[in-house]
Amino acid sequence: MRHQKLSYRMTPGDEVEDMYILLNEVKRQIPSVTAVSSGAIASDYQRLRVESVCSRLGLVSLAYLWKQDQSLLLQEMITNGINAITVKVAAMGLEPGKHLGKEIAFLDPYLHKLKESYGINVCGEGGEYETLTLDCPLFVNARIVLDEFQVVLHSADSIAPVGVLHPLAFHLEYKAGSASLSGSRETENSIQEKTGLVFEVQGECPQNSEAMCLPVAEVTDSVEVTDNRLNISRRKKDNAFSICCWLQETQKTSAGLLDDLRVVLKQIESKLVRYGFDWGHVLYIHLYISDMNEFVVANETYVKFITHEKCPCGVPSRSTIELPLLEVGLGKAYIEVLVANDQSKRVLHVQSISCWAPSCIGPYSQATLHKEVLQMAGQLGLDPPTMTLCNGGPTVELEQALQNSEAVAKCFNCSISTSAIYFVVYCSTYVASSERLKIQEKLDAFLKQMRVWHFEERSMSKVLDPIFLFVLASNLPKSALVEIKPILYVTDDSETVSEIVQDLSCMKAPLHWGFQHADWHESCFQKCVVHEKICAVILSITCEIAARICSESLDASQSKDCQTSQADGGMGRLSRFCIYLLNKIIVENNFSWEDVTNLRLYFPTSLSMPMVTLSAIFSSAFDELAVMNPRMKIDGDSIFNLVPVLGAGRSATMDDIITCELFAQKS
Repeated sequence: MRHQKLSYRMTPGDEVEDMYILLNEVKRQIPSVTAVSSGAIASDYQRLRVESVCSRLGLVSLAYLWKQDQSLLLQEMITNGINAITVKVAAMGLEPGKHLGKEIAFLDPYLHKLKESYGINVCGEGGEYETLTLDCPLFVNARIVLDEFQVVLHSADSIAPVGVLHPLAFHLEYKAGSASLSGSRETENSIQEKTGLVFEVQGECPQNSEAMCLPVAEVTDSVEVTDNRLNISRRKKDNAFSICCWLQETQKTSAGLLDDLRVVLKQIESKLVRYGFDWGHVLYIHLYISDMNEFVVANETYVKFITHEKCPCGVPSRSTIELPLLEVGLGKAYIEVLVANDQSKRVLHVQSISCWAPSCIGPYSQATLHKEVLQMAGQLGLDPPTMTLCNGGPTVELEQALQNSEAVAKCFNCSISTSAIYFVVYCSTYVASSERLKIQEKLDAFLKQMRVWHFEERSMSKVLDPIFLFVLASNLPKSALVEIKPILYVTDDSETVSEIVQDLSCMKAPLHWGFQHADWHESCFQKCVVHEKICAVILSITCEIAARICSESLDASQSKDCQTSQADGGMGRLSRFCIYLLNKIIVENNFSWEDVTNLRLYFPTSLSMPMVTLSAIFSSAFDELAVMNPRMKIDGDSIFNLVPVLGAGRSATMDDIITCELFAQKS
């Protein structure tokens, strides 16, 4: 074993390469083989190596034991007639002379006693013991009988001695009623033929895997970047920032999604390099495309840029949504990336199909943790072992998606019911209006039920009170009806999760544009502030609120313009109100605009306003704020990302004129 780090990279001479050689030969001789099943239960070390080999050979990794309860799993194996004996012991409480050669059924109670005393894995997942299966339901003709063996002591350590069982003699004992006892010559010939299928495989490991993926330069250099417009959020010195890139009105000249996505990815890559970063610094990617029917094309292009080789600390998490890009004058691809100023992220990327949670076979991970914030990939209502959408409609899909999210959260010792800062719920336009409110009701009921369970099991006194954003999308991957994206706060073990309610009496935001504080402003937003470290805000401007904003305008002519929110003058007033209120929330909770990691502004296509026009309106408002607030520095870059949608809002009605999603985090 030459490569001992957790994440595996091809290393000539490593034992993993022996597995590659073997499976490569299996594929050559039996082309119908498409998957490999392994017994990984909790070992990322083992799972990642199997997944690495499968990925290189184009095989699917199956790990149906992954994250299963080991006590239940051990009992299930015993109940189903698996007769296995220990052939190696290497743990406190296991003695070579006493416990080698014993059946797991015999050792079961003792292994659970050791679990209580020393915390061992009862299935031996931590290397506590290894086994040899002598009989199981798959052995239909005969069982193995061990006639003679010797115990070889590898280490006489007084605490955890290591010993192995070395078989010296064994024979097959045919089972009653087996075909081999019938005297059938045909059966005997069949057994001989199967014996002839045993091969000795020899070969050499490939020296590199560069040929397996086309260099990005060859893919993108031929793409001429024209007609593009790049928006970048404000850079933060010590934490994270976001970059978004979209193409303006390229449908007349673009050859399609393939070219548009190449241009956008290349532009973001160039921007990262200019700042001294690369794809390895990216935490999360929002991939917006104009047509979900072209998802395969988008994915094939995506994987040419974001690879495991470029992201040694783990590939970023991702959500993919179809949005009405063409309707607002954009090209067919729009990407937003969240970038960290360091590579301290922790990534969970399980490519194996299992009963745990949906696999991520491509170069995107289930979740990424950075600076106590857990960003989860968009979760669909997929049944993990079959990777198919659950039947039963949007609420059934939602419940499965929440269960999948909870499975991911548990890997980071947290729960979506107690640690969530906020949820983004994408609803497909194929969900009927009458069903959308049921989605919100199901979400509330599910989280409340889980919270009660956590209170009873863990005696938790306080939890976060999450906020919600609902987005109406044109389509979702696999034609799903619902996709959910939780953002969680992951604390240290010594820290208690709770929402901080601050005394705002000493922190007053300055008044801008003549807006005066009013009690009804509180009804426009939800916020979640955590330990004075994180501030998340969802701000909604509905038609009713827009009318009220305009009716209270100090300028009568401006009020007249506001009678329709679609007029530029009216939108200018609404944009200033949004920024005024966001600024007020930020200041009064002791944050600054320099702490803002991302700010998304969702607007419906029903506004009938080009994205370029809306972008200019909000940019102008931010410029005015910067003039009124000298401490705020724009530095020439937009600090917001505009996202065109069919609808959005804090409730499942999704009927806002403008919805703001702000996330701020102190360094």
